[in-house]
Amino acid sequence: MQLIVLWDIDHTLIENAGVSKEIYASAFSLLAGRDPDGPARTEGRTDRLIMRELLVRHGVPVPDWTVVEAALAKAGEGREEDLRRRGSALPGVREALAAAADRHGWISSVLTGNIAANAVVKLSAFGLDTLLDLSVGAYGADADLRPDLVEVARERARRLRGVGADVPVVLVGDTPRDVEAALTTGSQIISVASGIHSEEELRAAGASVVLGDLSETSRVLDLLERAAQR
Repeated sequence: MQLIVLWDIDHTLIENAGVSKEIYASAFSLLAGRDPDGPARTEGRTDRLIMRELLVRHGVPVPDWTVVEAALAKAGEGREEDLRRRGSALPGVREALAAAADRHGWISSVLTGNIAANAVVKLSAFGLDTLLDLSVGAYGADADLRPDLVEVARERARRLRGVGADVPVVLVGDTPRDVEAALTTGSQIISVASGIHSEEELRAAGASVVLGDLSETSRVLDLLERAAQR
C-alpha cells in the first residue's frame, strides 16, 4: 500500500518556544532597518503571507520574494541551539516519524509554512530531519496558500519518487488551516490538538480525527494504515 504523509512542523512535530516569532522579527529588521512594533501573526499561514502582512502592517514596501526569503534564511541561521535549549520535539513524534519511515511504499515528508531552510533548522535541532524525505516536501516559499502546497508535494512525489497520482495523501497538523488544506484538496486529515487550537476548534473546522498528541504510536500508525487502504 502506498501513502503520502505530510506533517506540519511547528506545534505538531516541535515546540519552537517563540523562536519562530524571533526569526520573523529578525528578518523584518534586516529588510526594514528597524525592529517591528509587534510580533508577526502566524496562525498556520505560509511565510510568504506572514512576512507580507508584517511588512505591510508597518508601512514597509514589500520587496521581491527572493529578497524576503534570503532575509528569513539569514534570520534562521544558527538557531538550532536556541531551539534545543528552549523548545522540544513533541511527545511521540520521533517514534511516529520512525515508524512511518519504515513503512514500505510510504512517502513521509512535510507540509509547512516555513521556508525550506528554516524547516531544516527546526527539524535538525531535534534530529528529526533524517526521519523525513524532505526533498518531496512543500514549503512556505512554494505558494501563498496552504491548500496549494498539497499539490506541490504531490507533484514532487510523482516526479522524484514515481508515486502515482491516485495515491492517498494524509496531512497531520494542529491548525484549522491544515484541516482546510486537506478538505479542499481531497486529502485526509489527522488533527493534533498540541498547538493553540482545541479539539473543539479542530472538529468545528471539519476534522473527523483529532488526537491530543502523537504519543500513541500504534494509534497514529493505525490511522495512517487505514488511510492507505482507502
